[in-house]
Amino acid sequence: MSDMVIRRAELDDAPALAALRRRFKVEDGGDGVPQDETQFIGECTEWLRTRMAGPWRIWLAEVDGRPCGHVFLCLVEKVPSPYEASEALGYVTNFYVTPEQRNNGLGKALLDEATSYARAHRLDTLIVWPSERSAPLYRRCGFDGPDELLEQPVVPS
Repeated sequence: MSDMVIRRAELDDAPALAALRRRFKVEDGGDGVPQDETQFIGECTEWLRTRMAGPWRIWLAEVDGRPCGHVFLCLVEKVPSPYEASEALGYVTNFYVTPEQRNNGLGKALLDEATSYARAHRLDTLIVWPSERSAPLYRRCGFDGPDELLEQPVVPS
């Protein structure tokens, strides 16, 4: 039986998170050649350390002491309202489990940690733009499409 642990990531976990991020994006594919691994991990590690001290909350999954998944939650402040107690919503992103650890409950466990955090900290809503592959898991974990959400992509085509 494997020892599976889900925990809040710490600053010292940043290099492992950066390596998983690279693996995630390379697995998904992209245009062109990926950035040099060492360079990317170094730059991403610094980015993560800065953000982890701010609005980002990250959970790391480990099996037998080896990092094998993560989920990121960015707190997005809301303008105060005299009618609402919630001061933030959460943007769920960078949800990844290594292929060899998929379909064993690890992904659900990661999402459950992020959702538990959101409830404990009284976040208004969790939002996510799921991939086709991840959408069924999000739905099983209680995510659903709102009728009122609109978006306007602003990246030039």
